[in-house]
Amino acid sequence: MIRDLTELLREAKNRPIRKMAVAAAEDEHVLKALQEAVKEEIIIPLLVGDKEKIERIARSIGFSLDGVELIDNREGEAVSARIAVAQVKNGKADILMKGFVSTGDLLKAVLDKELGLRTAQLLSHVAFFESPYYHKIFCVTDVAMNIAPGLDAKAQIICNAVEACRGIGIENPKVAVAAAVETVNPKMEATVHAAQLKEMNRKGLLGGCIVDGPFAIDIAVNREAARHKGIGGEVAGDCDVILAPDIEAGNMFYKALNFLGGAASAAVVMGASAPVVLTSRSDDERSKLRSIALAALIS
Repeated sequence: MIRDLTELLREAKNRPIRKMAVAAAEDEHVLKALQEAVKEEIIIPLLVGDKEKIERIARSIGFSLDGVELIDNREGEAVSARIAVAQVKNGKADILMKGFVSTGDLLKAVLDKELGLRTAQLLSHVAFFESPYYHKIFCVTDVAMNIAPGLDAKAQIICNAVEACRGIGIENPKVAVAAAVETVNPKMEATVHAAQLKEMNRKGLLGGCIVDGPFAIDIAVNREAARHKGIGGEVAGDCDVILAPDIEAGNMFYKALNFLGGAASAAVVMGASAPVVLTSRSDDERSKLRSIALAALIS
């Protein structure tokens, strides 16, 4: 099992090298991350986008594109997204990565019924964190895709997170269903969903994990806080997955961890036929590199 996010790179180097299609690769931060990923022999990039811009940025950062396949497209980022998705669809690449293209355009290409990468599974964003205030890595989901997921959607989001956890060696992840309080309140949908998801897990409808909640964040990540409030169980204070109640809570938590909590992160979109590296524009090159390594491990 991976115990810190630096191990993502070491583990990915020990796996077969993957080919990654980058949609609208004319982005300096993305190309810097790719430069490191190539140096570490984690992936082979397949770049899609404006060739002239890509080559100019690559020269400015000292990234040699010798031997790198580059598909020239001058018709805009949305077209680059469709071309990159097609490379994965046709088996010419194993992973998709977002470059200088809007998330909406990329996902539109991914979800295209005929040409995209959609499956029967819901797409969801899984972000792994290494925090100086927690004893192991953990993931938060969903912070970027599903705005206000209902019960069925949350069950699928958990399944995607469990699959991602298994990709890095967490075989039976402990899932904390987050809410503002630890008691079920009919006026607070997150607490009702938590109780229902816990029961689904108990009945074997959500396998391969342990689900508990509703938990406030302090209960999910701090064993002493859980003891103080009289909350036991395997998950409290030792969770591997935090299920956010909605995108607003999840996104705020994600960015607070990164920008105020001193955490390092890596993220991937699950539920498509191949992993999708969908990083925030504010994520630095190291975060993007870790996300590439995470996708390579899951692929």
